[in-house]
Amino acid sequence: MDTIVSNTIAEATRLTREGRLSEASALLQRALIGAAPQATHAVKPCAPQLSKLFGMVGLGPDTGASIGDAEPGHVAMAAAMRETLGKINRGGANQTWSGQTKEALPDGAQFAQRSFGSQIGSRGYKLYIPSTYRGEPAPLIIMLHGCTQSPDDFAAGTRMNALAEEHTCLIAYPGQTQAANAQKCWNWFNPADQARDQGEPAMIAGITRQIMQDHAVDARRVYVAGLSAGGAAASIMAMAYPELYAASGVHSGLACGAARDMPSAFAAMRQGGTAVRPHRRGSRVVPTIVFHADKDTTVHPTNGEQVIAQSSGAGGLRTRIRRGQVPGGHAYTCTVHSDRAGHPVLEHWVVHGGGHAWSGGSASGTYTDPRGPDASREMLRFFLEHPLEGEAR
Repeated sequence: MDTIVSNTIAEATRLTREGRLSEASALLQRALIGAAPQATHAVKPCAPQLSKLFGMVGLGPDTGASIGDAEPGHVAMAAAMRETLGKINRGGANQTWSGQTKEALPDGAQFAQRSFGSQIGSRGYKLYIPSTYRGEPAPLIIMLHGCTQSPDDFAAGTRMNALAEEHTCLIAYPGQTQAANAQKCWNWFNPADQARDQGEPAMIAGITRQIMQDHAVDARRVYVAGLSAGGAAASIMAMAYPELYAASGVHSGLACGAARDMPSAFAAMRQGGTAVRPHRRGSRVVPTIVFHADKDTTVHPTNGEQVIAQSSGAGGLRTRIRRGQVPGGHAYTCTVHSDRAGHPVLEHWVVHGGGHAWSGGSASGTYTDPRGPDASREMLRFFLEHPLEGEAR
């Protein structure tokens, strides 16, 4: 426990010194209440709670001074933590303490609320336009949140907007409503929401096309990704609209058609579904990157394998495996499937020891695991390596 607390103090100190107060404060929240990495609670750190952390590593509970076998550097860390606590309690970094943060936008950037409506239905969405956007055709990524999440929460947890600043991409976050699903899950298990030109797929495609009409978007670089129920919805979108989305990203999700109703949905989540290959235009294999943790108890890891199997088409792909380790975090295995010409088509990342959470995400959002490889950065890298071939429609 001492090592865990020591590492927590060290990491929170580092984040504070880098000016990342929202992440430092969220890290302290989890340490103070013993929450899991993906959990977020409206608990504000206070001096008595912080003193418990100090006492566990041999520091004075009131001053942070060494009173025992404190390791070198802990006194300095304690001082930094006192400073962090003061900044947090004064409202630093625009922290909302509701599981989300409202980070200040870069000058010239926009994160605007928009809406789409059609005869099929309507949905709101948030659109991030980076400060680096000058009206030239830019990539567009559609991000589909998980159950109980919101566009703002998902944006905070994935940090995709920060990457949009680096790569000049437009990022859209469609929002599911409680009227459509009590837990705000995308209804990936309903047959009416699994097919082209109907239900939720039609609305998500409509949002995509609306953004392409309203802004300069590179039609060959339009992508879709999601987490959990949103990941399952992303699988559906790639299968239903292969001419619209150049590639897809599925994090902790399920294959298209893995379930046909609520009972089969729970069965698929527990042990993997029996995904079917829906009718789609042509024989194009939609490049897909999958992230799934091997200790996910919400959506069984077998589902990640099934997404890859479904996306591989007729097969014939060559496989290469590489392994890595996040410093101070999770180990991972990445399996790359390439076509006969040697071009990578599919990537399957297995995060060892992780749970049902966005790998490498920020503690500012819910259902994130900062200790994993950076799924957002890897997905965006994969996307930009896979423009749509031929004429986009």
